[in-house]
Amino acid sequence: MTLSLLLSFVGLCILLSITPGPDSFLVLRFSIVDARPGIAAALGSALGGIVWAVVVAAGVAALLEQSATAYRTLKVVGGIYLVYLGIRALLEHRKQRRTANAAGTGPPAGHLSTGEPTSIRSAFAAGLVSCMFNPKVGLFYLAVLPQFLTDVTFLNTLALGAIECTVAAVEMILLAVLASRAVAMLRRPQVRDRLEQISAAILAALGIGTAASAA
Repeated sequence: MTLSLLLSFVGLCILLSITPGPDSFLVLRFSIVDARPGIAAALGSALGGIVWAVVVAAGVAALLEQSATAYRTLKVVGGIYLVYLGIRALLEHRKQRRTANAAGTGPPAGHLSTGEPTSIRSAFAAGLVSCMFNPKVGLFYLAVLPQFLTDVTFLNTLALGAIECTVAAVEMILLAVLASRAVAMLRRPQVRDRLEQISAAILAALGIGTAASAA
């Protein structure tokens, strides 16, 4: 692979990483109160991308391109998972607000909108599952990576996949940190509550759109 092709691929990855998608909104969702779960979700999504890169490099992802049923099934499952995350966040947010109102206090610092302690593990798992059940990631690797390779081998394909995942991880980590700091500057409960509701609704809407498009 030539240097010019490598630089072109990195540039493409940067452009794609700044385009909002399900993973970005998921990271934003976890970053509203604390950057750490957002960073964990970003790393989970990046690991999911690595898994797709391995699958594509092994040639298994070609099955998704050839089987419309397999593609739709994976897409529906991923969409349902995003809907689940969004609805659960909205319901838990309402529950937490009712509890806070009954106690006469606001949500404690260091907690997610669910009213439960921030879970780095659950945020990481959510990012991983969201990416792994997004067939567009695998098809992107399958369609785009070979265009930047003069010699298509397992290691070369995996290397490009690792580059793309690294770029995406850096972008989402920056998003998590910036979102957390922005919310830290806007400590008014009304603003925070609105951001939490909007991010949860966006996740649910993305999931519905993903599942519906599979039809």
